[in-house]
Amino acid sequence: MNNLQVGLAVAGAIVLAAVIAHGSWTSRKSRPKQAADLARNEPQVEPTGEVAEDLRVDPELQPEPDAPPLDEFRALPQPRRDAALDALIDVIVPISVEGLVSGDAALAALPPTRRVGSKPFAVEGLEAESAEWEPPTAGRRYSAFQAGVQLANRMGALNQIEYSEFVTKTRAFADAIGGDPEFPEMLEEVARGKELDQFASAHDAQLSFVLRARAAAWSLGYMHQNAARLGFVAGVIPGRMVLPAALEGMPPVLVLSFDTQAALTDEPEQTALRELSIALDVPQVSREETPFERMCDVALKMAAAMDGVITDDNGNPIRADLMEAIHADLQKLYATLDARELSAGSALARRLFS
Repeated sequence: MNNLQVGLAVAGAIVLAAVIAHGSWTSRKSRPKQAADLARNEPQVEPTGEVAEDLRVDPELQPEPDAPPLDEFRALPQPRRDAALDALIDVIVPISVEGLVSGDAALAALPPTRRVGSKPFAVEGLEAESAEWEPPTAGRRYSAFQAGVQLANRMGALNQIEYSEFVTKTRAFADAIGGDPEFPEMLEEVARGKELDQFASAHDAQLSFVLRARAAAWSLGYMHQNAARLGFVAGVIPGRMVLPAALEGMPPVLVLSFDTQAALTDEPEQTALRELSIALDVPQVSREETPFERMCDVALKMAAAMDGVITDDNGNPIRADLMEAIHADLQKLYATLDARELSAGSALARRLFS
């Protein structure tokens, strides 16, 4: 081999090594971000660069800096269990009885299902000693009963077919315990259901932000680690994480959703997520939780930490002025719900908007 051939061989080897090195660098740059990447390079939680310029939020939207941590919220008292039936959103049928009826007899007389069409159906008894309404309970005695069906929910208003089924179930229960039901006029109750449904449809709000990756995708572990730092925990449904409410047993403040198939994979670090959504079901969450302010805060911090951009479902960027406009509209919605005695997060609101 002469000198020219040797020189060409060496040059070729150098070029090949450079190509391999460049391919390796490109592969590392484009691979999904891993949880280990987060541990090596702590993200800044404050928005920076383009994110900060496009999505700076009014200070009024920011949570209180000295708000109690999530662990302290969980230690608060349990929410009081209110009676299930309320004339505001239910048709209520009083059932008179002669003497006292045992809870065991009432339980045996209940229908096997607690729904009438798409509407919840319930029976309550007036406990003889406490004189309070409660679901029939074994070992107790009741001096009266009432049956009810919800006038409306997100499936629509109570219709005549559902009302007729309600009458049939209630009469069967009353006959079994020797009771006498008094039914209101069907057309009036159906009309009341339509009016309530119209109000609920006009004042329902379910908000969501979509966080999309600007460059490299995220692995499942990387996304989980960032969300957990902001208080999210794994949800019951695959592909969801939730931000728990202050009171145990209440609906979550926010729901973070991502690809279900990625959540079910056996190799989570090989997943490549490019977007996730952060959702708020407004009527389900008390305004005392400052849910929209926390939604904005979470979205901004995750966007900054994960190199993402906040958009709506159609991919349009959500800027600070839009966040502020939504915040102003929500205050009006909260006031309207309060005036109707259907405050966001209350038992009645959670039932009506479900």
